[in-house]
Amino acid sequence: MAVDYLVIVVYLAGMLAMGWWGMRRARSKSEFLVAGRRLGPAMYSGTMAAIVLGGASTIGGVGLGYQYGLSGAWMVFTIGLGLLALSVFFSARIARLKVYTVSEMLDLRYGGRAGVISGLVMWAYTLMLAVTSTIAYATIFDVLFDMNRTLAIVLGGSIVVAYSTLGGMWSITLTDMVQFVVKTIGVLLLLLPIAVVKAGGFAEMKAQLPTEYFDPLGIGGETIFTYVLIYTFGMLIGQDIWQRVFTARGDRTARWGGTVAGTYCLVYAVAGAVIGTAAKVLYPDLASADDAFATVVKDELPIGVRGLVLAAALAAVMSTSSGALIACATVANNDIWSRLRGVVRPDGDRQHDEVKGNRVFILLMGLAVIGTAIALNDVVQALTVAYNLLVGGLLVPILGGLLWKRGTAQGALAAVAVGGLAVIGLMAAYGILANEPVYYGLLASLAAYLVVSLATRPTDAAVLAAWRERLAGRAPAHDNASETVSEQVPAAQ
Repeated sequence: MAVDYLVIVVYLAGMLAMGWWGMRRARSKSEFLVAGRRLGPAMYSGTMAAIVLGGASTIGGVGLGYQYGLSGAWMVFTIGLGLLALSVFFSARIARLKVYTVSEMLDLRYGGRAGVISGLVMWAYTLMLAVTSTIAYATIFDVLFDMNRTLAIVLGGSIVVAYSTLGGMWSITLTDMVQFVVKTIGVLLLLLPIAVVKAGGFAEMKAQLPTEYFDPLGIGGETIFTYVLIYTFGMLIGQDIWQRVFTARGDRTARWGGTVAGTYCLVYAVAGAVIGTAAKVLYPDLASADDAFATVVKDELPIGVRGLVLAAALAAVMSTSSGALIACATVANNDIWSRLRGVVRPDGDRQHDEVKGNRVFILLMGLAVIGTAIALNDVVQALTVAYNLLVGGLLVPILGGLLWKRGTAQGALAAVAVGGLAVIGLMAAYGILANEPVYYGLLASLAAYLVVSLATRPTDAAVLAAWRERLAGRAPAHDNASETVSEQVPAAQ
């Protein structure tokens, strides 16, 4: 195990070193929060794939393959579909807005009235996303070092908080690129073929397992539909995803780079399901399906390779955790704290010392994430609550604002309030893990948005005109002033 330990230690040390290097580039709010909006296609594709493929996609995706066979790919597959839809239909317009948060987009579209409420919903979602990713460290470090759960969470969480606080989005982007490469090698190029070979090949797998393990729809139509609602639509509106879109150098980068990342997600989904199916042949009686990934890695891989694949799992968790952490801190600072203090500046980013403020918020949110992760037991329920609130409360006003000019601020606020309350009430009635809350909550949000928008005065023509100018990329950028420090630095490729 000494070689495996060395691989992991070198990897973790590299993450901290990149955080230190990124600190030298994060000299303005724009550089710190969105990497100066200068990522080229290669870095943008890698960092986008890294943020969406976390511990749930890797460890959970293999677990679903163990439980359902090839149809276990659907959860991660719908994530890829959502990223493709975002990239093809919306990413160019989102990138041209030159904002920092989803709530700022809602303010631009509806006239500055939706920020705090939508910010609270988005903050809860990003916080729980970071928490669930942080808890996954316990699984990985337990396999590696037989480490206490609390110590594992503190160790893994502290490393992510450290490099995220030091360099912001630049550090996260650099570490994401390494994590993307490690995941590709560890999961796709090593674990996938080794697991299939150890299971005797596809012919043996088919002979050993029931036929439903090879049915593409075996997981069930209702489950697939729920995945689409939660994950595909969640990809369209999540702050963690939008904040990566904001890093794109231009329209083409956002569209084509995201399309490449989405396609990669589809391949990753199938790979995870196949690995899980192979694990079912090798270990048919595991106590938990989520143990499949760690069991195959621990028992079937040779020394050195085992360390690299565990580093790949760690990379998957860290990329999602760091992305959710900076998103959570950005929302907390820009959408909640600044608004409550009454210092919202809709245009201009003149305060380069805002880097310090955002750095403090990442540190504070990081400590909150670690503490919550230690205290929380049921991760699945927590993440379900977060996604239900996100989709039920924010999907309609966000997509409505992008697609329907008749939508109003009152309609948007009604949609957030009615959808959010409906989701909470239905979860109390049906249970947190039931499908009904997100179904009916989304319908209630849509009905409230349509009825209230049509019953109230249309959005002011000047607001809509400014919105159209911003969408077209002709209006002054939100952070033009902050670019003066870095505009002479070449765009990252």
